[in-house]
Amino acid sequence: MRTTVNTVAATADVSPESVIGNGSTVWHLAQIRESARLGTNCVIGRGAYIGPGAVLGDNCKVQNYALVYEPAVLADGVFIGPAAVLTNDVFPRAVTPDGGLKTDEDWDKVGVTIGQGAAVGARAVCIAPVTIGSWATVAAGAVVTRDVPDFALMAGVPACRIGWVGRAGHPLKLDGPWWVCPQTGNRYEEREGTLREL
Repeated sequence: MRTTVNTVAATADVSPESVIGNGSTVWHLAQIRESARLGTNCVIGRGAYIGPGAVLGDNCKVQNYALVYEPAVLADGVFIGPAAVLTNDVFPRAVTPDGGLKTDEDWDKVGVTIGQGAAVGARAVCIAPVTIGSWATVAAGAVVTRDVPDFALMAGVPACRIGWVGRAGHPLKLDGPWWVCPQTGNRYEEREGTLREL
């Protein structure tokens, strides 16, 4: 069995308490916090941030300056575009109602959960707690405020479904009763606002 060496830039800030899977690459100025876990073959771009306890599956890509705040959970093959943000605070405040500085004890962290193969475009914001379904695509600049079904194509502020995408990421075309991927030819069936691959 061949072991692949990780590539971590000398200028990256990687906690010794984090776990970086084999074959992963962490670029210049990226920060991986304590207890964060990256699967195998992940790519963390320049200036990206992975918060304490965040979990990434295998083959994930977090592009430059994206922010993945804890307790986010990303399944295998998730793409996070440049400067995208996964938030973790429903009611953000720097101070408590009496004016004191908020601490971890005053904060109920909630996370974004992203299914296998999904993609979040550049500068999109996902407002926790939300779940983005497998193979869904969130367009650049969108603001996700509610759960996203599998294979959904989401755009706008707030984001709404404007179509469906297949595993290849291409928008699906309606062909009779089926949705068809123009790239792979795979067919999908839509029922009651959800899509199922045939």
